[in-house]
Amino acid sequence: MTRQICEPARMIDVIVETDVLVVGSGPGGLAAALAAARAGARTILLERNGCFGGNITQVGVEGFAWYRHEHTIDSEGIGVEFEERARAMGATTPEPQSISHALDAEMFKYVADCLVEEAGITPMLHRTFVAPIVEEGLLRGIITESKAGREAIMAARIVDATGDADVATRAGAPVHKTPRADMMSVSVMFSMNGVDKARFIEQVKADPQTYADWAGNGEWDIETTGKEDDMFSPFLRKPFRMAAEAGLIPPSLATIAGTWGSVTDQGDLTYLNLVHLSECDGTDPDDLTRGEIAGRRQAVLAVEALRRFMPGCEGAKLRNFGMTLGIRDTRKIDAQYNLTAHDVRGQARFEDSIGIFPEFIDGYGLLILPTTGRYFHVPYRALLPKGVGNLIVAGRSIGGDRVSHAAVRNMMCCAVSGQGAGVAAALSVRTGQPFDCLDISLVQAELLRQGARIR
Repeated sequence: MTRQICEPARMIDVIVETDVLVVGSGPGGLAAALAAARAGARTILLERNGCFGGNITQVGVEGFAWYRHEHTIDSEGIGVEFEERARAMGATTPEPQSISHALDAEMFKYVADCLVEEAGITPMLHRTFVAPIVEEGLLRGIITESKAGREAIMAARIVDATGDADVATRAGAPVHKTPRADMMSVSVMFSMNGVDKARFIEQVKADPQTYADWAGNGEWDIETTGKEDDMFSPFLRKPFRMAAEAGLIPPSLATIAGTWGSVTDQGDLTYLNLVHLSECDGTDPDDLTRGEIAGRRQAVLAVEALRRFMPGCEGAKLRNFGMTLGIRDTRKIDAQYNLTAHDVRGQARFEDSIGIFPEFIDGYGLLILPTTGRYFHVPYRALLPKGVGNLIVAGRSIGGDRVSHAAVRNMMCCAVSGQGAGVAAALSVRTGQPFDCLDISLVQAELLRQGARIR
């Protein structure tokens, strides 16, 4: 039996009250806060780390729309604004496999600061959500922990953008979590500098890789629709096979392989997505500890393999690791409507649509790129958890099955659900209507005013 102690009761200061509180500042949370503030609500954006941006800035996932091709019908609204604003501020690089621009993860920290300040959002960095304040089935606020101790924040409406449905789970909403053995792998992102761009690109052109080359390597053994197979992919595996044959990489790490994001004129090779750790539960701190340490060890091996076996990388070295692991797959809410594989693969249409997302599916061994103009609607009901009032969810933990998760977990779609959640929260406060009774036509009208596409 686990030993237990009794935590003493305490009085906690309420430090602020607001209309809308967004917990988590990744693409979903940042979009939600901007949307709520632009819809007229007093808005707080809460983040446990020292910068906004989540998966972009803290993990280092710079390929925000790497799926975009000539015939893609893409999302519009705040997600695209992230890319356009970053480009205008010199914080992007042309993406090698698409017509999008990769974000500069470091500079995007400043881009996000500017967006938050311009919208009049109250920023709260370095505070971690630890407990909900629930009264008679309604979420009234949260308790945070920081260097200042425990503090309470009260809010009329709360957006859970934690990615892991932390607020919804602790508030008592029904959730489900993918079994550890079935979870998508966790990534350690890193970048290098000192790369000879000309020699690197020359080698890429001499031996171009396609999406068909992803097959046959554990995490990268994928199924496509066939139309993706001959398309160029910035895929790297041969240097790591050569390193394994030379004894540099042990046989147990045969899954080291993956993609690079961009290579700059200054010699930065960024967004290296080469290390993938299976059976790592992003809600288990022991798993996260093991993953951080094992992932960095593998990344150092990958760097050495590139130095030895990839032309242009001979004089390169590690520039930086992401601040934390890249988690793809943990909890999802049991929503008022849970998206299905048929929805995301069959161009689902919903009357309560709050945005669109192209038919881009990436996960669980399936890769479909949106090259034919197909897209699906994201329904408002998928953001609504059961059992708890005053709470709405944004990002990868909205309701759905495995294949739908492989679509909606992508950062642009997180921004779509985030903008919808933020607008809904602001209008729910303004009208006094609960989330599950909110007039969806009002939400849709405001989303259109904010530049989103819902049909």
